[in-house]
Amino acid sequence: MKLYSTVTGYGEAEQYIEKSRFIAYVKPAETKEEADAFIAEIKKKHKDATHNVPAMVLGDKFQIQWASDDGEPQGTSGAPMVQMLVSEGITNVVVVVTRYFGGIKLGTGGLVRAYTNSAKLGLEAAGLCDVKERLAVTYKIDYTAYNKIQNTTFPFDVKIDNVVYTDMVECDLVCDPEEGDALKELITGLTMGKGIITGEQRKLDYVEIEK
Repeated sequence: MKLYSTVTGYGEAEQYIEKSRFIAYVKPAETKEEADAFIAEIKKKHKDATHNVPAMVLGDKFQIQWASDDGEPQGTSGAPMVQMLVSEGITNVVVVVTRYFGGIKLGTGGLVRAYTNSAKLGLEAAGLCDVKERLAVTYKIDYTAYNKIQNTTFPFDVKIDNVVYTDMVECDLVCDPEEGDALKELITGLTMGKGIITGEQRKLDYVEIEK
């Protein structure tokens, strides 16, 4: 089950609209302190800009939503960026769109489009990924069984993660929560009942990068 989307890393994008220069900066952030530090960094970098418009959405339930118009007409820049992020299910991200005014006024609608479009370009540059609720089961198995699992085409999505090689192979098998019982049955068959579960199965937030 998809919980939310976020960005995979830092992103930067630039465009010109009616002679105004817009530069979007995007970065992952999990706390307001991280986001505030990034905003301060961009404002310092572009202290000569006409506007440095910040926006952030944080928390797996979008608990923190904050923006400033930084001198643009109220509701034309920061707030629309936050609304765009929430509507697209994107969180744990901070965005700053820097504007160097080019002499041509864009009007209310034009400003909204310019800032949201610039933010989207920044998100594309940063790269998006989905965070899903997944079930992880840790197994300890011999190398023959591990090779079988590696070469098996499962009827549902299974990922092998956190592999440790010693005298045996210890690894996490990750699947959707509703497929947990089916996964255990399949592994029992593949390992001839010799696969050892070494810990309790656990739910986790699993990042899946869009291809």
